[in-house]
Amino acid sequence: IAAFVNSMRALRHLAGHEKAVQQELALLVIAIPVAWVIARDATDYALLVGSILFLLLVEVLNTGIEAACNAVSREFHKDIQIAKDCGSLAVLIAIVMVAGTWGLIGFAWLAGT
Repeated sequence: IAAFVNSMRALRHLAGHEKAVQQELALLVIAIPVAWVIARDATDYALLVGSILFLLLVEVLNTGIEAACNAVSREFHKDIQIAKDCGSLAVLIAIVMVAGTWGLIGFAWLAGT
C-alpha cells in the first residue's frame, strides 16, 4: 500500500509540474479510444496503448534521472550532462517506437488489412 501511495504522489507531482508528462498523459487519454477503433485485434490494441505507456514510463525515469542529477549539483558537470543526455535519448527512442507502432498499425487500418 505504501508503494502505491508513493507512486500516486509521484504521478500527481509529475502531472502537475512536468510538461512532457502532461502531454503524454493527454496522448494516452486520446489514444485509448482511438486505438480501440483502429486496432484489428487485442494484440494491436495492446501494442498501440502499450507503446504510449512505455513512452510515459521512460519519461518518468528520465525525470527521475534529472531530479537526482539536480539534487547532486546544478552546476555544469560533464558526467551529469551525459546522464541527462542519455535519459533524453531514451525518451527519443521511445517516441520513435510509438511513431513506428502507430504508423504501421495505422497504415494497416487505412489499407483495410
